[in-house]
Amino acid sequence: MLLDTASLYFRAYFGVPESVKAPDGTPVNAVRGLLDFIARLVQDHHPDDLVACMDADWRPQWRVDLIPSYKAHRVAEEAPAGSPAPDEEEIPDTLSPQVPVIEEVLDALGIARIGAAGYEADDVIGTLTARAKGPVDIVTGDRDLFQLVDDARGIRVLYPLKGVGTLQLTDGALLREKYGVDGPGYADLALLRGDPSDGLPGVPGVGEKTAAKLLAAYGDLAGIIAAAEDPTSKITPAQRKRLTEARPYLAVAPKVVRVATDVPIPDGEIALPIEPADPERLEALAAQWGLGGALQRLLGALRP
Repeated sequence: MLLDTASLYFRAYFGVPESVKAPDGTPVNAVRGLLDFIARLVQDHHPDDLVACMDADWRPQWRVDLIPSYKAHRVAEEAPAGSPAPDEEEIPDTLSPQVPVIEEVLDALGIARIGAAGYEADDVIGTLTARAKGPVDIVTGDRDLFQLVDDARGIRVLYPLKGVGTLQLTDGALLREKYGVDGPGYADLALLRGDPSDGLPGVPGVGEKTAAKLLAAYGDLAGIIAAAEDPTSKITPAQRKRLTEARPYLAVAPKVVRVATDVPIPDGEIALPIEPADPERLEALAAQWGLGGALQRLLGALRP
């Protein structure tokens, strides 16, 4: 089980009241909400391995170099030119201080936490999925990861509809029914349609339904581009014009939209812990941040 950690703690932050606070009055709604999410996931799905995948760089420069608008609207503060640090992401003031607490608690629990410099959590998930020897459940509120769905390998996405108690089990059948594409086809659909939340312009005039129809008719992005360049194809003049004008975008968008599957991640212990890695540290964190109930529920779920 691979967790898109930021996606889940953002959901926890907005789903759990900010009145949930530590003894010193600091909001810990995202921390407690995430712990309850993980407890529920472990209880319901019994994964052998569990990895909290992290955004070491939420807006990698190599993606921005290809599409400058990529996540540009989410930048709170740009990093100085030449700095190895990423741009600062716009995050609610009361969520930012909770992220280091989440990281400390996961480490004390012994839940594997993996990020890679220059890559997003999506890329870590893509790489660990590519390496996996067995079935994989990806837990994310980000539809971009639908591209990894692969029924033959048992790779599916658990997409939270409400908390994590109600999850959309996203497999190939659901993708074909809802979007008319399979997993790999979803990346082509997404880049044609565009995604304002990620700053991806898409092809002007090509929405989700049109993108699905083009993919159904011509197979994949390469087939669509070939049809646009073939004067004898049945593609409409308006679509031909739009696709021709969008060629510079279509030349770079696949690398931006498709998750990386070759991130340099060292092998490490990812088995679901049965007991905390650092019980004393965990106890101190529980007292400092008022995490007692949420931690007890998670520890109960972890025990065989």
